[in-house]
Amino acid sequence: MSRRRFRKLDGILLLDKGLGVSSNKALQDARFLFEAEKAGHTGSLDPLASGMLPVCFGEATKVSGLLLDSDKRYLTTATLGFVSSTGDAEGEKLNPRPIPDLTEATIEDVLQRFRGEISQIPPMHSALKKAGQPLYKLARQGIEVEREPRHVTIHELTLLERTPTTLNFAVTCSKGTYIRTLVEDIGEALGCGAYVSALRRERVDPFGAYPMHTLESLRALADEHSFAALDVLLLPIDAALPNVMALTLTDEQVLRIRQGQRFEVEVTGDCELLRLYDNAGLFIGLGSVVQGNLSVRRLLSY
Repeated sequence: MSRRRFRKLDGILLLDKGLGVSSNKALQDARFLFEAEKAGHTGSLDPLASGMLPVCFGEATKVSGLLLDSDKRYLTTATLGFVSSTGDAEGEKLNPRPIPDLTEATIEDVLQRFRGEISQIPPMHSALKKAGQPLYKLARQGIEVEREPRHVTIHELTLLERTPTTLNFAVTCSKGTYIRTLVEDIGEALGCGAYVSALRRERVDPFGAYPMHTLESLRALADEHSFAALDVLLLPIDAALPNVMALTLTDEQVLRIRQGQRFEVEVTGDCELLRLYDNAGLFIGLGSVVQGNLSVRRLLSY
């Protein structure tokens, strides 16, 4: 059997990750279907969560770090009356408590406390590391260690639906927010405990207006042996940077910046991040301007 040959491919795929699959497995499956040489994702989703997982192919991996920093929107279901050993439906249900008579006003009063900048203690069941060890590995050994609180911002926290035992929320939040911790803290504030029983990532900024694609739909296209049908689904790399200032360079300037030179450009004030284009409109990388001088931060190699 001949060995599969992978190809050079650049662009961003908005993968709709399904339930029960890890982010890395979904990434590798997508890479295999596209037969891409290089791929990376921009922030993992737990196996029990579904939704948007931006996959960066080829040179797009050079901007993936910027997507890690972006805001995200989730739809989540909180089940009341218990906590979970993992904060979600996978864990053991612990500490059953009666659910109080919760009015809309009571719930809204609690939610208001969690809007804006808040402090969270990361859960033990997370990929954060302590002395080089992922916390989730320590948690599986029954070891709990002290974690530093982190400050995150909750831009939106809206109650969508409720039943006697569940609350459905929409959450828009900054990077580093743990939805499991948010739901646990809301449950404690309501006096009955809560855990995440469903979670879907609906959006990763700035991709809210673009469609997502499931692995099943990608497999159907791949079965047609048509790379063109797959490749048309990819977003250009600079779609990740719509709010970053753009600068078009002359052919001479492109040559100089590829040689690592710094030079003066007509940009007002300092600029920490710039999209750089050549005369043909091709996105060639990222730069910054300090005291009128342009220097390169990342160059793409097509």
